[in-house]
Amino acid sequence: MARQKSLGELEQQVMEFLWEHGPATGEAVRAGVGKERVLTDSTIRTVLRRLEAKQYVRHEMDGRQVVYCSAHEPRKVAAETVRSALKNFCRGSLEELLTGLVDHRVVDSAELRRLAEKIEVQEKKRRKA
Repeated sequence: MARQKSLGELEQQVMEFLWEHGPATGEAVRAGVGKERVLTDSTIRTVLRRLEAKQYVRHEMDGRQVVYCSAHEPRKVAAETVRSALKNFCRGSLEELLTGLVDHRVVDSAELRRLAEKIEVQEKKRRKA
């Protein structure tokens, strides 16, 4: 997966819709995302084109309809975003990132300990396999 550009607010809403609902036409995306604000067909088409250019979305033809779907699972996109943050803001140091998350109360140390335990369990499973 190539390094992806960040998402704007509306782009994020479109991605969340596609991740939750799966493949959809532009009209379905507009109806789903447009519940909170009025969106024109051209606005949604522009957003979907931009997302495709950023490699977040791909499309297929279903007869004469264009159907859009996410190009990657949310976890993969999140992992790439974290990788980029590590590189750009933490000099590549995971320790610096995690310490910053604790310092700024994004996560607490107890949560990090629980995650460390889960990671250890997964590592043990991999070693046995």
